[in-house]
Amino acid sequence: MSQSAKRRTPQEPSKPAARHGWARAAGEGVLGEAAPGFARAGFTDPTLVLRWSEIVGPEVARLAWPVKWQDGPEGAVLTLKCDASAAVLLQHQTRGLIERLNAYLGAGRIARLRLLPGRLSEVTEPSRHPAPDFNSAAERLDLPDALARLGQLRARLRPPKGERPD
Repeated sequence: MSQSAKRRTPQEPSKPAARHGWARAAGEGVLGEAAPGFARAGFTDPTLVLRWSEIVGPEVARLAWPVKWQDGPEGAVLTLKCDASAAVLLQHQTRGLIERLNAYLGAGRIARLRLLPGRLSEVTEPSRHPAPDFNSAAERLDLPDALARLGQLRARLRPPKGERPD
């Protein structure tokens, strides 16, 4: 192979330099930080907790929340914290809940549910942005007066035509 042929062969693109000190997405490292807490509760896969309302539906998610996972020889026992008044309703829905959860996690993963009566903390929606209402702000502002003041200020700051500032 001649020297000119060697020069014409394309070179492999170099890898981009690693970016250090760049900002990352806010939720990027949260799961890693929360993993020890999930592990203490027995959740090796935290997606069950994170996607709880998608898996069981919003009605059940308002009534119960998973707090503990215990693996056993026949299958896992999932402990749900629920309001005492909702425990009776959830007992009647246990079979359907286990089927939904096993459909998500894999057949036979959960053998039974344990209901732990207690007070659930209310999950609230994030508040709306406190931006002022545009229409009420416009009503408070006297637009012609503001424009007149702006014109007066510009006239004081601008030198007359033909004169150059020093």
